[in-house]
Amino acid sequence: MALAIFTLLLSTSLLQAQYGYGNRYGRPQSSVPRAQTPPEKQEPLTAEQIVEQEMPKITEALELSDFEQAVVSSILVKYVRERIQLQLLKLDPDKTRESYENMIERQNEELKAGLPEEKYKAFKELEASGFKAVKKKKKKKKKKKKSKE
Repeated sequence: MALAIFTLLLSTSLLQAQYGYGNRYGRPQSSVPRAQTPPEKQEPLTAEQIVEQEMPKITEALELSDFEQAVVSSILVKYVRERIQLQLLKLDPDKTRESYENMIERQNEELKAGLPEEKYKAFKELEASGFKAVKKKKKKKKKKKKSKE
């Protein structure tokens, strides 16, 4: 009889240890609730950071020299900064559209003056495609078939 009680007590304590005191996953539950941390707000990127992210694509697609890269980068930073300032002003749509058009026109004039003609045209094509890097087509090598003689 004493052996049966001892076995019963031992088995119940093992079961409780195995299942974590009633938690179905086997881990004891904390009595203190965890506070959910709010997701961190990402700060908006600066004009320099935006241009810095796009420059590798532009440089690769247009094959810019270091000087041309510096010229394009400085022009883009200048006008991205102006666009950010314009967004912060929250003007009426007509004035905003007019300002954007004027800004784009001035940016194009500066880029045209700072880049060779073919690179300027390539930049405009890249800009029209949304700055998606243009993949260069690889030439396939044709295998020559050996003629049987």
